[in-house]
Amino acid sequence: MLQKDEDRKYVARNRKAHFNYDIKSRIEAGIELMGSEVKSLRAGKVNLSDSYALIENNEIYLKKLHISPYKQAQDSIDPLRTRRLLLHKREIRKLFIQTEQKGATLIPLSIYFKNNLVKIELAIAVGRKKYDKRQAIEKADADRKIRRTTRRNY
Repeated sequence: MLQKDEDRKYVARNRKAHFNYDIKSRIEAGIELMGSEVKSLRAGKVNLSDSYALIENNEIYLKKLHISPYKQAQDSIDPLRTRRLLLHKREIRKLFIQTEQKGATLIPLSIYFKNNLVKIELAIAVGRKKYDKRQAIEKADADRKIRRTTRRNY
C-alpha cells in the first residue's frame, strides 16, 4: 500500500475530498506527463480539486486536472488535457469492479514526487449527502473542543 510521508515530496493535496466523500480505499499510480508539465509540477502549479478518473478501454484516464503551462516551455500544452494513469492490468480490473458499485468514483487525493517520479494517490470514494457533511462538521467541532479542554487541564 502507501508508504510514509518521509520519502514523498507533496505537490498538491485535495483537501475537500475528505469532506465531500467517504474514502473506501487508496491506491498509488504513476501519471503520464510531458516534460514541461513536470517542471510546472515542481513549481507547484497544479489544481486537482475538480479532477476525477475514468476507466475506458482497460486504461485509467485523469480528467480535469489543471497543470498550468510552464512559462519557459516552447510548446504549449492544454492545461486541462486528459492524462493517462499508469497501473497494472489487474489493479485496473480491481478498480473497475469497485467503481461499478452504486455511487463509487475514483478521485485523486494528492500528487507527489517519489524518487523523482510523479505519483498520484487515487481513492475509491462514495459521495456524502448534505446531512453527512453536517455530521462531519459537528464531530470535528466536538473533537476540537475535547482537545482544547484536555490541553487546558494539564
